[in-house]
This record gives sequence, C-alpha cells and structure tokens, in this order.
Amino acid sequence: MASSLTCAGIIWAFLSFICAAASCVGFFMPYWLLGSQLEKSVSFGTFRRCSYPVRDESRQTTVMVEQCGRYASFQAIPSAEWRICTVVTGLGCGLLLLVALTALMGCCVSELISRTVGRVAGGIQFLGG
Repeated sequence: MASSLTCAGIIWAFLSFICAAASCVGFFMPYWLLGSQLEKSVSFGTFRRCSYPVRDESRQTTVMVEQCGRYASFQAIPSAEWRICTVVTGLGCGLLLLVALTALMGCCVSELISRTVGRVAGGIQFLGG
C-alpha cells in the first residue's frame, strides 16, 4: 500500500486518531462532575448522568435512581449552557474524527492527501479542538 503522507504525516494521522478517540470517550462518559446528593454518589456529563434524583409522585418524595443513562430529551439537559456545551463538544468530536479517519486513509491510499488537503485538514482539526 502506497501512502501520500510523509513520516511526519503518518505520525500526525495516528496521533490525530488517538486524540479524537480520547475526546469522544470523554464526551460520552458521564464523569465530568462528581458529587453526592441524598447521601448517594452522583456524576454527570453533558448528556449522560449517573445516580440522579427523580420525583416519585405516588409517594410524594424524591428517590435516587442508581443507574447511568442519557437525558430523556435534549430539553431535559439542565441548562441552556449545558445544551450549548453538548452541541459544541459533539460537533468538535465529529470534526476531529472526520479528520483523523481521513488522515488514516491517507496512510493507505496514495495521492489522497496533498499539501493543500493537509492544511485544510489541520484547520478543521484546529476548529474541532
């Protein structure tokens, strides 16, 4: 398999993939903020949460659901700032993955990545970061 990348380009491609994967894992994991509520350990991220309170209407009390899950809808995310963070971080992860996968394909396909395409990919990667 011929490559259109130099040695530095191949290193860039693999580091880009590792960083994009780490960013996506960080985005999907619900451990951004840790704390306790109702004597239970809780954590949440931009669109996932673990051990969260739910109002039990039949007993008129608040109970803790001790499991991890996504918010029921986009509007269920606690604040507008968290919604914006979810969208911006998700778009950034998507851009990073797009560039990383394109760069990895450039390791296997000759003439896929030219100097101009590499510069544009670097700009997209900067924007995604």
